[in-house]
Amino acid sequence: MKHFLTLCLFLGSLGLAAQTDTRMYDIIDAVSASRLEADITTLAGFGTRHTLSDTVSQTRGIGAARRWIKSEFDKISAACGDCLEVFYQRNLVKAGENGRITRDVWVVNVVAIQRGTAHPNRMAIMSGDIDSRVSDANNFTSDAPGANDNASGMAGVLEAARVLSQYRFPSSIVYTGLSGEEQGLFGGQGLAAYAQEQGWDIVGILNNDMIGNTSGVDGVVSNRDFRIFSEPVPPTETERERRARRFYGGEVDGISRQLARYIYRSTQTYMPEMNPMLIYRLDRFGRGGHHRPFNDAGFAGVRIMEAHENYTQQHQDIRVEDGIQYGDLLEFVDFGYAAKLTAVNAISLAGLAWGPPAPAKVEIGGVVQPAAKLRWEAVPGAVGYKVYWRDTTSPTWDHFRYVGDATETVLEGIVIDNFFFGVAAVGPDGHESPVVFPSGVYR
Repeated sequence: MKHFLTLCLFLGSLGLAAQTDTRMYDIIDAVSASRLEADITTLAGFGTRHTLSDTVSQTRGIGAARRWIKSEFDKISAACGDCLEVFYQRNLVKAGENGRITRDVWVVNVVAIQRGTAHPNRMAIMSGDIDSRVSDANNFTSDAPGANDNASGMAGVLEAARVLSQYRFPSSIVYTGLSGEEQGLFGGQGLAAYAQEQGWDIVGILNNDMIGNTSGVDGVVSNRDFRIFSEPVPPTETERERRARRFYGGEVDGISRQLARYIYRSTQTYMPEMNPMLIYRLDRFGRGGHHRPFNDAGFAGVRIMEAHENYTQQHQDIRVEDGIQYGDLLEFVDFGYAAKLTAVNAISLAGLAWGPPAPAKVEIGGVVQPAAKLRWEAVPGAVGYKVYWRDTTSPTWDHFRYVGDATETVLEGIVIDNFFFGVAAVGPDGHESPVVFPSGVYR
């Protein structure tokens, strides 16, 4: 009988450590490809959404597009008992700021906040871009439907809001459409500055930029592959932190990289049919996205996007040339695939918002000892902690030990020199925080 009880306790702790939440499958099933198609069609139908385009017309230009996006957020909020705070956030960008701003313009973002019940100032953010463009970045009159770039990402944000607004979370979720991306990432800069002014505790931003194409210029067709871009370490790190990395590691373990691994693990757990590709780079080679301004401000942020791009459909005048159709048109969007990547975002946001905050401080010890030692600060609301480790050449956290509600542990027989380590807090329903890489050493 004693051995049976011991086994039950062991299995119970193991179950908590490996628990899945069936609500996640409901969230995945609730994402609608037909609603995404309708939203992408509406956004493409505004003709152009260039940052400098018409703001007065009710049917054409970026003004009409952002008003429609706000009206959709308002409808979503009304359907969930006014659970969203919906507003415009704007910044004036002066002519000459760069070669793509030819006159003064208000860069206007649309923001909807679903406040958390326990940590209302702790924010998990999903973003898409409102604006579009053609071959000439300064051409704000020609048709630029931007069906994939980036009506797909913006529609994904709206759909995630529809689905997740039916749930309540301890932490807040922010859904936002950002403007001015094609002119210099101005919308992201504005919202990141606003977040700092408001004192937001940002868990991370999931920037969705092109989530609808499955047929690549490389000849590969896949509706399962997608990429998660993340920078290695924050640009705001101190000289002391940089020197410590030289001796203790962490070159690929910054907060954005841990957010990318969190999304990877969520996808592997709940959507194993998908193939998340961890790309160890801030963004595509020589290009940029709206997560970067948040990274510049020291926040965790990643770019989620299709794996196989078709450059004939990006930043192109609509035309047929040598038998090739150029332009970012509706006919090239795979709405079912966009639904899959929207679901990836939705379950990742839900996990972050249901999970506890991450440990604020993690320290590691075990120099010249046959065991690794870790200790961390307790997290309010956490029922336990997972200690993770991996080979130094592995991109993912491959091993873990659930240690209950302790705030320190010793991994006997695991030599500190041969692995990287981290700690995540675990909530009562099994959801975890992102892993925290040790920032201090003790003996």
